[in-house]
Amino acid sequence: MELSDYQRVSRATAVYPDAGANLLYPTLGLCGEAGEVAEKVKKMLRDDAGLLTEERRAALGAELGDVLWYVAQVATEAGLDLDALAAGNLEKLRSRAGRGVLSGDGDER
Repeated sequence: MELSDYQRVSRATAVYPDAGANLLYPTLGLCGEAGEVAEKVKKMLRDDAGLLTEERRAALGAELGDVLWYVAQVATEAGLDLDALAAGNLEKLRSRAGRGVLSGDGDER
């Protein structure tokens, strides 16, 4: 599945206040879901000696799916295409790798 296809199809499930003109709601949802991803990893460290069990992997995958949904909604609300975002991000990373600046600080490396 292409990211833009996911973005388009997932939009049918975007049921929140003022969907189509509400960047704030999915952005806050994205923050919440990212926190849930972090919680799954934290509990892996606390409860499973840092090992990713199959149960924890499945739970992590479910949360990452929710993150993906919110990323798609934020992008849609902002008029951005996920395929273009992914391609642009890879190009940025290739450029940084080629210049030896993958690590370090600053958006404009």
